[in-house]
Order: sequence, then structure tokens, then C-alpha cells
Amino acid sequence: MRPLQDVPSTSGSTLSHRFPVGILGVGSYVPDNVVTNEELTRHLDTSDEWIVARTGIRERRFLPEGTGTTDMCVAAAERALRESGTDASDLDCVIVATFTFDQLLPSTALTVAERIGARRAVALDLNQAACSGGLYGMWTALHLFQGGQFQRVLVVGAEALSRITDPTDRTTRVFFGDAAGAAVLGPVEESSGVLSWSLGGTLSHGVEVPAGGTREPFGPEVVGTGRQYLKMNGSEVWDQVMTRIPPSVEETLKLAGLRADEVDHYVFHQANGNLVTGLMDALGQPREKAVTTIEEYGNTGAATIFTVLDRLRESGRPRAGEHVLIAVIGAGFLWGSLCLRQQASAA
Repeated sequence: MRPLQDVPSTSGSTLSHRFPVGILGVGSYVPDNVVTNEELTRHLDTSDEWIVARTGIRERRFLPEGTGTTDMCVAAAERALRESGTDASDLDCVIVATFTFDQLLPSTALTVAERIGARRAVALDLNQAACSGGLYGMWTALHLFQGGQFQRVLVVGAEALSRITDPTDRTTRVFFGDAAGAAVLGPVEESSGVLSWSLGGTLSHGVEVPAGGTREPFGPEVVGTGRQYLKMNGSEVWDQVMTRIPPSVEETLKLAGLRADEVDHYVFHQANGNLVTGLMDALGQPREKAVTTIEEYGNTGAATIFTVLDRLRESGRPRAGEHVLIAVIGAGFLWGSLCLRQQASAA
């Protein structure tokens, strides 16, 4: 693992930004098909007790046949639009983060924009940010606003991870599920919305899908090798999370002028329940400040932070003036943090 000082990173605050930007509404979608741990134990060498103890996951959702990632994106997007009071025709940009797109071409973002009626929106795809895609999408949207021309941007994170995990591999199959989440971003009052951020990355093959690209195209010779499925080195993931996320959070809070105990809600990528509690302990914060969805949905990649934000919304949080810290890490490895202060209303 590369030392922290040798890792490419960027960070900043919005104090110099002309236009404060916040989240105006969120929405999420999960398929109806619930897959419990007990169901997985019927064909995997594992147990419900092992899965819960190692991951905190009790069930996950899998897409039914005949549906794809775009269907989930559309459902989550429409919910976020309703929550924010935004008409799709008023969107200036649609950003979709996923590496489990329906097909290589055409653009997933353009397909989503067309289906929801956002016909004048610019369409942007973030295809390989994996579990960090949702936050990277919001970071991208934040900077798009600074030109002064955009008023509403939709960011969607979605994955159909049941389609790229090996049904016979307990080291990946038990962790992942399918979901989509979305947020509508727009201008907010001064001193609200996104306050600061920190992003970083270091190249690793600890999480990868070896086959299916130009180096090893998918074909008959790949079938049977399992190289078309996601591979994950669990111990490396754990080390990367615990090494990279706390400094990213600390840098983001420093730039926002906040202490860890002044954050009301921590929204972490839902990779593993034990990782979430480990991060809260590392930050010296009460575990109850971190709402989770991992128990019900598993790891849903780019969608996870939106499922947590939606869960917060259901409970009437965050309230005006509360601080939210969002932190993610995904294959690459790519990681990042955003700190927000909840606005009273849209600007």
C-alpha cells in the first residue's frame, strides 16, 4: 500500500465559490425480490451466522430477469425529482454513475434523461468510479454550477451487482445487491450546501472485473473461467478503507472549519457493517450517528450513499443547519468525502 503522502489527492472548500450548491431532494429504488442469507446458504458453503458476523448483512435485493440498471435509475430519479419539486424538463444535466450499465452503448445517462423527459439536459456518464461514483457525481455537479448557467442537476448512482458476481463464490455473492439512488442538486442560500471536499486515489487490482474489456474481451474462452465476474480481496479492502477514509474525513472537516463531534450525520459507503462501525470508532464518534442500510440491501455500489440519505429523509433529517459528512471508497481505489450544511430552502 502506498504511503499517504505519495497518494494523488485533491481537496478544497466552497468559500471561494460564486454559487452555493446543496441537495434539494433524494430518492432511491430497490427491487422487490428479497434474497435472504438463508437462501444463499442453500448453494454456498456459508451460514447466516457467518454472513451477519462478517458483514452485518441479513438480506439483499436482486433484479428480476428482463429488467436492468436503467430501470432502477429511472425509478430513483423520478422519486428524487418529486422530492425536490423539480420537473424533469428543468434539468440542466443528468449524471449517471454505474459500471453495470445495460449495454456498452448507447449512453446510460442519455437513456435515463430520455426516459424521464429531461430532453434539454446534458448527459454525463461516470463508468468506472464504482462504489465512489455517487459522491464523484455530486462533486462533478458542484463544479458544473460554478459557471452560473445551471440551476438543477440530477445525479444517479446505480448498480446491478447480482449480474456480475459469481453465484458460486461466497467471497463476493453474499456482499452485493442491486439498487439505485438519486439526488437533485441546486443553488441554496449562502453558507449552506456543500462546504468542503477531499478526493484521492491509488491504483490497485484488489477489486476488479478481469475480463470483458479490450485486453481480455468476453467470449467463449472466458466462459467457465469466472473472469467475467467481480473479484475482491477482502483484507485489502478493509485496509484501504481504514487507512484512506479517516484522513479524508479529517481533511474535509478541517476545510469546513468543523470538528468531528459537530457533524450530526455520517453517511458512509455501505460496504460492510463492521467497516461502518470501525470508521465511527476511529473517528471517536457515537455509532448511532451513522445510519445504515447495509443490513437490508447489502453493498449496492454507487447507490449506497443515496439509500442512506433517503433513509435519513424518511425520518425528517437532516434538519436545517445540521451537518452531514458523506464518505466513500470504491474499486480503483478511489475515495472521497463531502461535508454539507443542510439549507433551510432552495435559493
